[in-house]
Amino acid sequence: MAAMKTLTASIASLVLLTFTARSQETPPVTGVEAQPLLVHVQRLQEALAFLGEPLPEAEHAALSALKADDGEKAAATVQQILDKHCLALVNINPEARVKVATGPARGALSEGGWRHYLVKVHNEAGVTAKLVVESEQAKPVIDRDKPDPNAAKKTADRWLEASMFDARPLEKTLSGLKLEYRILQLYSRDAGKRSAVLAFNVGQGTQDLGFRADMTVTFDCTGAREVLLHLKDEHGKPSTAGLEIRDSAGRIYPSMTKRLAPDFFFHPQVYRADGEKLKLPRTALTIRCSRGPEYLVEEQKLAAGDAPAELTIKLRRWIDPAATGWWSGDHHIHAAGCAHYTNPTEGVHANDMMLHCLGEDLKVGANLTWGPCFDYQKQFFTGVIDKVSQPPYLLRYDIEVSGFGSHNSGHLCLLRLKDQMYPGGDSKNHWPTLCLNTLKWAQAQGAVCGPAHSGWGLAIKDASPNTPTEELPPFDGIGACEYIVDVTHMVPGPDGKPVPAVDFVSTVDTPWNYELNVWYHTLNCGYRTRISGETDFPCIYGERVGLGRSYVKVKPPLTYEAWCQGISEGRNYVGDGRSHLMDFKLGDHSLGEGECEVSLDAPKKLKATVSASALLAEKPMEGMQSLKPEQKPYWHIERCRLGDSRDVKVELLINGRPVSSQNITADGTLKALTFDVDIQRSSWVSLRILPSSHTNPFFVTVAGKPIRVRRSADWCLKSVDRCWSQKERHIDADEKADAVRAYDFARMEYKRILAESDAE
Repeated sequence: MAAMKTLTASIASLVLLTFTARSQETPPVTGVEAQPLLVHVQRLQEALAFLGEPLPEAEHAALSALKADDGEKAAATVQQILDKHCLALVNINPEARVKVATGPARGALSEGGWRHYLVKVHNEAGVTAKLVVESEQAKPVIDRDKPDPNAAKKTADRWLEASMFDARPLEKTLSGLKLEYRILQLYSRDAGKRSAVLAFNVGQGTQDLGFRADMTVTFDCTGAREVLLHLKDEHGKPSTAGLEIRDSAGRIYPSMTKRLAPDFFFHPQVYRADGEKLKLPRTALTIRCSRGPEYLVEEQKLAAGDAPAELTIKLRRWIDPAATGWWSGDHHIHAAGCAHYTNPTEGVHANDMMLHCLGEDLKVGANLTWGPCFDYQKQFFTGVIDKVSQPPYLLRYDIEVSGFGSHNSGHLCLLRLKDQMYPGGDSKNHWPTLCLNTLKWAQAQGAVCGPAHSGWGLAIKDASPNTPTEELPPFDGIGACEYIVDVTHMVPGPDGKPVPAVDFVSTVDTPWNYELNVWYHTLNCGYRTRISGETDFPCIYGERVGLGRSYVKVKPPLTYEAWCQGISEGRNYVGDGRSHLMDFKLGDHSLGEGECEVSLDAPKKLKATVSASALLAEKPMEGMQSLKPEQKPYWHIERCRLGDSRDVKVELLINGRPVSSQNITADGTLKALTFDVDIQRSSWVSLRILPSSHTNPFFVTVAGKPIRVRRSADWCLKSVDRCWSQKERHIDADEKADAVRAYDFARMEYKRILAESDAE
């Protein structure tokens, strides 16, 4: 008996020693090439940051400092830093058999939340298959056609969800490198101690023998608590805002990766209204509360605790354009496609998009149905504002011609449509391939139309603020390419009277020099196209709606129709919302009221006035001023900062060239500015804080002569041919004759304008 006890004790000791070695040892992998490993580690860090659980700053800095020529030292340092974050150590032997050991990381989860752990993969076989994790404790897939009498018990036992993160910036499969790290995602339904068996494989039959491909982990799952939100606006009234919630390690809650609408998985923030509740972990949290660019960011701490908590935040504005009649709007947002998921639903619904508009204090949201999920999303178009609107917050469905029809020649935003479907079909597959034909149909029903993301295809190298340039763009993209032709055309409006085919050029969501260059050139030819601000959410920008905005002067009550009409008449300025140019006046004329036309009998000096304001932090944001125009963010007040000061420049333009400027301190206060404007010839006059905000122009005619600038007329004429060389092949055969006539007409118009231009 004593011998048996001794043997049992020895076996127990051996098991304990084996378990201890298995769970604590992280033997280094040697013979690893440093260069591909460091590229992989960079992508791994980007993925962790995207998932809301970045590495500590010191570890990030240490990894970023490693160089490929460090060789084995680099590989050793990577393992020294990353191994302690590993819950599992996976070995794939030369025969592609998988075995696993527990890593040094402690199993800690949070009720109702996701955590991310690293998995170290020693890939001796160079396998490039997917690494798969499975667990008996994960929630079962319910087969609705085959009821399971034991489903309730199984569901009770399935407290865990487990998956490998294999989306961008990581690859779906293993790289084949000898060493790499993958991200394991774990979700706990419950609080308390919970155990799970986690098994790994790289395909059928790759599990090692003797249960060595799985491991048992006991987790401490901390319980969640309810947090009641008290969100008030600057007047003390209930409000909606964006909340970015992080713990001391920088992890984001609720977890980003498994969100469903109205919470978007590509956002660190969620939007909530006053009186709503959030279930959050019991740890100490930092909450950053924001409500669009016109509000200050508020930050509060929520102490650790088990009891339900309340969070009270009173929002503060630094500016309120709507108080003086300037209403913000974004004419280009989407409820489907790009960053939006298509499963389990085809995009999201109106109430989801409305919540985001409310949370960003965006008064008008033009929710454009386009190619992805078109046949599902088209059901929400009504020709009026959606029922979810909460005036003055308005949401309306319209159309972007993108992913179908004439999109190869330039995407089109069609606002204020009465009928969303081009005649001849009930979907997106029969639309014209010539932009002008689409514009004719839309303008006949009183729509307000313009090219989307105007800069794409109009790239120029010149980043000088002295635009426009004589450099000719390639006209090879999906922006305002065919615009160079369409702007010359008048088409029948709803009453049969001629109206411009194009009302506006979209700005703010592509490089400013690309956008403004083509617009300035056509203004210099005497055309009256306006600008409007857009985000193209969540395609070009997915951070939030309203990153690009139009502020339109509308007398209350605000309506979608009047807001669109204000854009077509140029009663607006555009920007990122961090600077403002309100109440621009030239002589006796006000940009927000009446016509933007100023008629003079002879050359004259006029007074221009504006209320200008901007907001910058006292210290510069690192790296922003060194960005090139083609680097994001394309428009941002930080790019306007003069040196290390808090000043920005307000410029007055005549025919696209700055002729006068004044500096203001970007401290959020309104400044009344006055400029002397010497009008010697017919010109257009505008103001800008580049690249943050820009007004629409006044058009000044002297002695009845049209606005004419020779170099711009010549540029436009050459551009028609350049555009035709790129777009002809995209026009359907039955529209080719229409296209030839449209382009020939544009050439004829620019030749006429060139003949009417002086020597400049």
